[in-house]
Amino acid sequence: MSESDKFYITTTLPYVNSDPHLGFALEMVQADVIARYHRDILKQDIFFNTGTDEHGQKVFAKAKDSGRDIQEYVDEYADKFRQLMPALGISPDIHFVRTTDKHHVAAAQEFWRRCNKAGDIYKKIYKIKYCVGCELEKTESDLDENGRCLIHPHLEIELIDEENYFFRFSKYQQPLLDYYEAHPDFVVPDFRFNEIKQFVKNGLQDFSISRLKSKMSWGVPVPDDDQHVMYVWFDALINYVSTLGWPSSAKATEGKPALFDEYWGVIGHENAIQIAGKDNLRQQSAMWQAMLMSAGLPNSKQIIIHGFINSGGQKMSKSLGNVADPYAIIDLLKSKGLNQEQATDALRYYLLREISTFEDGDYTWEHFLETYNAGLANGIGNLTSRILKMACNAECSQPIYGLYKTADESANYIETFELQKAADAIWQQIKSCDEFIQKNEPFKVIKTDKEKAIKDIQHLLSELRQIAIDLQPLLPHSSEQILKALKDPKLENIPRLFPRIE
Repeated sequence: MSESDKFYITTTLPYVNSDPHLGFALEMVQADVIARYHRDILKQDIFFNTGTDEHGQKVFAKAKDSGRDIQEYVDEYADKFRQLMPALGISPDIHFVRTTDKHHVAAAQEFWRRCNKAGDIYKKIYKIKYCVGCELEKTESDLDENGRCLIHPHLEIELIDEENYFFRFSKYQQPLLDYYEAHPDFVVPDFRFNEIKQFVKNGLQDFSISRLKSKMSWGVPVPDDDQHVMYVWFDALINYVSTLGWPSSAKATEGKPALFDEYWGVIGHENAIQIAGKDNLRQQSAMWQAMLMSAGLPNSKQIIIHGFINSGGQKMSKSLGNVADPYAIIDLLKSKGLNQEQATDALRYYLLREISTFEDGDYTWEHFLETYNAGLANGIGNLTSRILKMACNAECSQPIYGLYKTADESANYIETFELQKAADAIWQQIKSCDEFIQKNEPFKVIKTDKEKAIKDIQHLLSELRQIAIDLQPLLPHSSEQILKALKDPKLENIPRLFPRIE
C-alpha cells in the first residue's frame, strides 16, 4: 500500500491504580471514531493502539496498601481496562499493550541506550517538589495557595532529594520550536498548541528519568545500572513504538516493509496520530517528541488534546464520591430495558455529542437521561421508525441513491477531529428530515397523490441511508441496524433503536 493507505492512532495508557473512569472512556471513544472513519469510510489500513501503564510510584503504593502482590494487582486492573473495550463498542482489532510486557521492557531499554548514545542521559543529585498523582516535578507556579498540585490538590507534595539519571530536555528547545514551525497543525486545538509553544519558548529544564531501586523497585531496570529503574513517564511513552514491535520489527523481512516502518517509521510517520487529555499536553507534545529526536526516530504527526469531564460542575474526585464509572452507566441503562448494544451506543452518543471535543465537559445522570430521550429515543430512533413504516405502508423500498453524498459535513468535521460538530451535523440532518415530514406529510398525501408521496418517501429513505452511513464511526450498532432494515423494509424488520426511558 502507499503511504496514504496507512493510518496509526493511539490513546494514552491509563494508570492501573484505579478503576476505569468516564474520562478515559471519552478518550477511547474519540479515538475509536477516528479509527473507524479511516478504516470503514476511507478504507485505510489502520493500527489502533491502547493499553495500560503499569509502573510508577503510585501503582506501587496502591498495590502495597492493598496487601497484594504487585504483578497480581496490575494483572487484575489491566483486565478491567481490556474488558472496557467491548463495553464501549471499540473496534475489535485494537492492539492492547501493557508496559509490563516483555517486548515493551526490551524496547524501553533499547530506547534508553539510544538516547544515552546520543549524549542525552546523565546523572546528578537534585531536590524537587514532586506530585505522585502527576508523576511530575512541580514548580511554585504549578501549586495552589496550600502548596499542593493544581490537578491533584488532595495529595501531599513530596520532597525528593536523591541522585537520578536525567534526560537532556534543554538541548531540544530549538529543535522542538523548529518542528512546531514546520508543522503548524501539530497540536489540535490551536489554543493547546499555543500553550505548548509558549512552554517551550520559556526554556526547558532537564527532567529525571530514573528512580532509586532501593526506594521504588517497580519499574523497567536501567541498562547497566542495577541500582535504578526508569521513571514511569520515560518508560510509558515508549509504548507508542513498542506496540509496533520496535526495535525488533524495525527491519523489513521477506521483502515486506517492517510493521514499525509502515505505521510510524520512514514510510508511515506522516500518519501517526496521538490523542490525550489536557494534563498530558507537555508529556505528549514536548517530552516525547524530544525523546524521539534523541533516539533518532520520526516524530508524531499530530497530537489531539481533549478536556476533562466534570460531575455536576465539580471535578470528579473519589473523596467527593462523584467519579462516573462507564461500567455503572451501562449497567444502569440495561436496568432500564436497553440491551448491551443500545446501552453502548447511548453512552457513545453522550460522550460525542454532549461532551466538548476539546474543552471540559460535564456529566450528570439527569442530563444523560434528558439527552438520551431527546436525541436518541425521540431523535434517530423515532425518525427511523417513521420513515420505514411509511415505506412499508406505501410499498416503497427503493431510496434515490443519487442523493448519497460521498463527502459531507460530518465527514469533514471528523477529518479535523471536531467530533462534537460531526455529531451535531448528523443530528441536523435528522432535524431536517423531521421538518420535511411535518411539511410534506407523505403519510397523508399517499391517499390523494401516491406518486408524489412515493417520491417524498424515496427522498427520506435516501436521507436515512446517508444518516446511517455517517453514523458508522460514531454509533456503529445503530448504523448497522438501520442499514440492515433499509435493505428490506418490512414492518417486522423495523428496529427499535432506542426505547424511551424514565
